[in-house]
Amino acid sequence: MIEIRNVTLEYDTPNGKVLAVDDASFAAADAEFVCLVGPSGCGKTTLLNCLSGLDAIDAGEIEIEGVPLAGMSDRARTDYRARRMGFVFQFYNLMPVLSSVENVELPLLIARVHAREARRRAVEALEMVGLERWADHLPDELSGGQRQRVTIARALVNDPAIVWADEPTGDLDSENAAEITDLMRRLNVERGLSFVIVTHDIGVGRKTDRIVRMLDGEVVEQELLEVGNGRAGHTGGDRHAADAARRGGRRLPEPDRAGAA
Repeated sequence: MIEIRNVTLEYDTPNGKVLAVDDASFAAADAEFVCLVGPSGCGKTTLLNCLSGLDAIDAGEIEIEGVPLAGMSDRARTDYRARRMGFVFQFYNLMPVLSSVENVELPLLIARVHAREARRRAVEALEMVGLERWADHLPDELSGGQRQRVTIARALVNDPAIVWADEPTGDLDSENAAEITDLMRRLNVERGLSFVIVTHDIGVGRKTDRIVRMLDGEVVEQELLEVGNGRAGHTGGDRHAADAARRGGRRLPEPDRAGAA
């Protein structure tokens, strides 16, 4: 589903160039739940933007569903995002004057889906996240957890193959954060959706399939988790060796968790 090889991105600033992503590589399978973790400013969100095609890279390769993003025009990338990707943000980005169902259907209306079909799909998406009873409520009438469920429904409404989530629990209390994480895991399992999330919360990461740790723009470690039976492993970049070990049922050494949160 996702493969990045030696991705590098530099930003120009008044104080010179900043290496935001430094020779990063990793891969994730179809329907895998991946978590990018690391300290603030380590390049997690920038890498997420590169993966979704929002930021152009300076070097390396990114393939999503076997499609190289670099080979697409800006228009083709925009169309691909609209058809195959969903986005969840920390601060919801909901239109305050629109109801839940109107916020969810908005991307479809922009894509010129017929209004009746857009409404049907929006209602179905709200049902998937358990918010059908709040379809007519404005964002200010919802709790933080409910608002984030609306953003997840909006991310699902175009039936994407992959959902990118940037700090989806960062503005929530611990109870709502756990509920949102469990919801994303359920959608991942039941619908076969791939998720890639950025988070500071290692507790959220522990509910995913793969933790990708970043530091100073680099992917410094990957930890493969098997949430169902508690087995775990990690790799400092050799994904194939770790995957082979996991398939063989061998427990890999526990990683050093210092600085992981």
